[in-house]
Amino acid sequence: MTRRSRSATSPPWPVALPAVLALAFLTLPVIGLLVRTPWGHLLDILTSKTSLDALRLSLETSIAATIIAFLVGVPLAWLLARSEFVGRRLARALVTVPLVLPPVVGGIALLLAFGRRGLVGQYLDSCCGITLPFTTPGVVVAETFVAMPFLIITVEGALRGLDSKLEDAAATLGAGRWTIFRRVTLPLIGPSLIAGAVLTFARALGEFGATITFAGNLPGVTQTLPLAVYVGLEGDLDQAVALSLILLLVSIAVLVGLRDRWLRTGSAS
Repeated sequence: MTRRSRSATSPPWPVALPAVLALAFLTLPVIGLLVRTPWGHLLDILTSKTSLDALRLSLETSIAATIIAFLVGVPLAWLLARSEFVGRRLARALVTVPLVLPPVVGGIALLLAFGRRGLVGQYLDSCCGITLPFTTPGVVVAETFVAMPFLIITVEGALRGLDSKLEDAAATLGAGRWTIFRRVTLPLIGPSLIAGAVLTFARALGEFGATITFAGNLPGVTQTLPLAVYVGLEGDLDQAVALSLILLLVSIAVLVGLRDRWLRTGSAS
């Protein structure tokens, strides 16, 4: 028992050395950001009109993208996990495409689909007068496209690993499918729903490539925090660093929160 514990806590140097190098490689950029942060006038930068507009727009569009992803992503996750239909494997593959697709390519694809001359966008423009590119709703569309797969994959995994005994028991008591889904299934996968929603929000908040390609970079209209950071790099470096710090803190908060939830889930099981 003692020998096993020592081997677990004292790895050989061929393993420890590259592990330390990897950790240093991942940590040094964060330390560099913290060291370069203009702490003396950080509050002035964050309360400037440009920063407040970018922060407001980022929060509004990320929340909207998360809500849309939740409303349509959870039913899709349920279909992928519980239903047999033609093309299910293809549908699952399409869900994961935004995860591996370069964001700029995603923005171009959105333009070809929802642009004024796109497959769907031309009809939205001619019939309904709806134009998505270079508008705030266009930001929501871009963020939803790149972030929703996180929710779908998380919820689908939870549904596949769910013990169906409670659902079967509810069915034998006369509960309908909708009642079982609403009163039994959703509460059982509650932690995964929260985790998926948080991951979706965090991904939407940090989205850059698809947003700038599909919605542009218009201050107060489509300029989110990542886009404001990009503009700051070309002009005001202190502003770029300060806004980057906000995104870093949000990312850390998300990771810490999800880690605590996963630990509680693991200890409970």
